[in-house]
Amino acid sequence: MNMRAGAHFTGLRGDLRLGEPMARHVSWRAGGAAERCYLPADLDDLVAFLRQVPADEPLLFVGLGSNLLVRSGGLPGTVVLMHSAKKRPELVGGRIYAEAGVASPKVARFASRQGLGGAEFLAGIPGTIGGALAMNAGCYGGETWNVVDRVMTVDRTGELHERSRADYTIGYRRCVPNTAVEEWFVAAWFRLPPGDAGVSLERIRLFLKRRIATQPLELPNAGSVFRNPPGDHAARLIEACGLKGLERGGARVSEKHANFIVNPDSRAGADDIEWLIGRVRAVVLEKTGIDLIPEVRIVGRAA
Repeated sequence: MNMRAGAHFTGLRGDLRLGEPMARHVSWRAGGAAERCYLPADLDDLVAFLRQVPADEPLLFVGLGSNLLVRSGGLPGTVVLMHSAKKRPELVGGRIYAEAGVASPKVARFASRQGLGGAEFLAGIPGTIGGALAMNAGCYGGETWNVVDRVMTVDRTGELHERSRADYTIGYRRCVPNTAVEEWFVAAWFRLPPGDAGVSLERIRLFLKRRIATQPLELPNAGSVFRNPPGDHAARLIEACGLKGLERGGARVSEKHANFIVNPDSRAGADDIEWLIGRVRAVVLEKTGIDLIPEVRIVGRAA
């Protein structure tokens, strides 16, 4: 297996792809290609891969791509695709253990069926555990790091580390490591109190019913585009500025939820979506004096 001249790989069991269109791997269904993508077979395979990656190789770890916009010019380096539909959470020593590539709603349902409470909100997060950890994702009054016991990370050399909350600065949609060493989340243990399975599953059902009623889930989107400013809601500000329905290239500000940008029929390019993000932010700032901070991550090169 060859990544580039001088970089030969041995003993790997994953899937290496060249020039992989990232529109296949982000929920907006738009974006340029990654020079390389690697889909590790499992955690051991990921470790083996990282041990052979050149030290100067740009790396980007991606889960379900539900909070990501890849610019039309694509991505240099390698994208590591962590999500796997085959992965399942487990109960280990009284803790829920889940690898980073497990979808967050799976953890919510598994915890409920185990008679553990407090993780129901994860059912409303349309990404993986790795992404939820990286941005302290939350909804319906819950936040990821409030239920985390400890995490496992991997560095560029393939070495695994166990970390606690004390190793990070945690805030609203924010998780910053207290070290300059580059590491990525590969697993987490969740500490949850005893609960009632029936009550928990009913809460999940109600959360999902509410999501369907209030969010444009039937169209490609990346969830909330902007963080809520202190004491207010981004959606209220955007709607108050008359921006619902603002469109470019097929992408538009959702009429159902103003803090969502949708891409019906996947016709819009990443540049159209980025333009809308910038335009909404500029208009809200001009009219209200509030600078909305994007919650979505924008990466890659302009076309």
